[in-house]
Amino acid sequence: MKVTMLLMGLLGFFVAPGFANYNINVNDEGNVAGSGQQSVNINNAHNVANVDTNNGWDSWNSLWDYENGFAATRLFSKKSCVVHKMNNDVMPSLQTLDALVKEQKGQGAGSAPPKVLKYSVNSNQVDDLNKFGQNIAGMCHGLPTYLAEEIPGEIYSEKCYTLSVLWILNISLCGSTLQSEFEKK
Repeated sequence: MKVTMLLMGLLGFFVAPGFANYNINVNDEGNVAGSGQQSVNINNAHNVANVDTNNGWDSWNSLWDYENGFAATRLFSKKSCVVHKMNNDVMPSLQTLDALVKEQKGQGAGSAPPKVLKYSVNSNQVDDLNKFGQNIAGMCHGLPTYLAEEIPGEIYSEKCYTLSVLWILNISLCGSTLQSEFEKK
């Protein structure tokens, strides 16, 4: 009986981290333009990653729902949400996100440049958030929410809101209609 309990305990010790939530915290040390903090919370059981950037009025929260294939970003200063389809060729998987952060943390200027995704934000508000899954519906509930489509190639727009996800990914949300909506707030 003692051997069985010992084996069960060891099995739980080695298997549990695969199902657990874990956090990656990054302090914005050395940022000349200001200070802030970014954290990534990963929930393997629900197949989601939550990226929080706390930087005063420029704070934002992004939820990557790998199960449903959508990501949403809540822009606090704009009091809005933007939802887009996840590009699995560019966005890291849950399994590699932790490893990427550990590889690049503290490398600074010598590290590879982050990957870039640009999205064109539709000016029409989303009527039914439930089609994006309950995680995104819960995060964007009660906020004006817009759908964005990826812009292929090297198209640039002057009116973009750019989000840096650690040293891994830069996401630009672009659109003149959305920009004018933001300026009203």
